Amino acid sequence: MRAENVWKVYGTGAAEVIALRDVSVALARGQLTAVMGPSGSGKSTLMHCLAGLDAVTSGETRVGDTRVSGLRDAELTRLRRERIGFIFQQFNLVPTLTARENILLPLAIAGRKPEPDWFDTVVDTIGLRDRLGHRPAELSGGQQQRVACARALITRPEVVFADEPTGNLDSRSGTEVLGFLSRSVREFGRTIVMVTHDPAAAAYADRVVFLLDGTVVEDLPAPTTDAVLETMKRLDTRGAAR
Repeated sequence: MRAENVWKVYGTGAAEVIALRDVSVALARGQLTAVMGPSGSGKSTLMHCLAGLDAVTSGETRVGDTRVSGLRDAELTRLRRERIGFIFQQFNLVPTLTARENILLPLAIAGRKPEPDWFDTVVDTIGLRDRLGHRPAELSGGQQQRVACARALITRPEVVFADEPTGNLDSRSGTEVLGFLSRSVREFGRTIVMVTHDPAAAAYADRVVFLLDGTVVEDLPAPTTDAVLETMKRLDTRGAAR
């Protein structure tokens, strides 16, 4: 999965905002990559362009061998439904459905039957088998987000995009969710791209890509919390100097 010379511009004239400036980045399969940067740096825009949720102004994005930029609406819908999973800061669970029904919703929409063994594996990994009959209002925030993670994985997507997945969680629940995402990469070979502002969350990643003013400015392999913090301080200084 990669972006090649991607520009994303909103508005025109005096109202023009350049969200991404000639961004090229390749994201490896079977890894958890964190994307970080100050507010307004373009990290969520990059994720949305990679996932086909937003069209690039120029350049191209690819998932596998598929060129995402330029796909027609029906093709984009099929790509997102069959090959991409999403986890958001807001859990986006359907309140009238049980945890089981929320997990299986993407398959129901696609007209596909669940694979019993894979469903059992995902459910046992998130540790909520005894809560499958409960609706979202009967679950804690951490439990709801774990249901959302299971929903993202149930279709066996090529890549899962997670946008601030621990942003609304306390530290314990956030640790549970990050552990699940990390395990999904290690044990199931999933590819996950996670936008986060939290250095501790980024330390779960195999690699951290840092953006500043719409440009990739740092690439940190095997991150630690301290290394992420140090990079963020350096980028804050660089941004303040501009």
